[in-house]
Amino acid sequence: MATPKREVRVTMQPETVIWPETHYVFIEKHGPFMETAPAAWGAMHQAMIPRILEHNTVTKYMSLYKPGAQIYRAGVAIAGEPKHLPEGVAYQKFKGGKYSKFVLTGPFSDLPEATGRVFHAVEAHKIKTRDDFAIENYVSDPRTTPESELITEILLPTE
Repeated sequence: MATPKREVRVTMQPETVIWPETHYVFIEKHGPFMETAPAAWGAMHQAMIPRILEHNTVTKYMSLYKPGAQIYRAGVAIAGEPKHLPEGVAYQKFKGGKYSKFVLTGPFSDLPEATGRVFHAVEAHKIKTRDDFAIENYVSDPRTTPESELITEILLPTE
């Protein structure tokens, strides 16, 4: 007997939000996200996050990505200009802007399907997007939140 497929819980009605200017430190990878995202986050968590925290205050865990260009950035927002970043970590003062926000409740493994649905919803709602990075904002801490209750905001840049 086949195992029933678990429902992906993602909002389909976008909320328009303004993402603030953000000090962002990250590792950038190029290529298919199914390969680059785990590699980038693995490097961030294993070697970089502890060293970033030595001299900086982390305020958010988030990724920036451009699907068409296959650019994926795994990183953290920090409270101010970076101090003493480890080698291999880049910095950008991300300008932010207007975004359509969708919310996924559930495990990170649901992100590929949820993101696909979000892109289709933006098309269906005829929302005009701009050429900028999309954002995944990891609201919940996976170390203290049950996987089924994790909250991830998926934000697509809009005009």
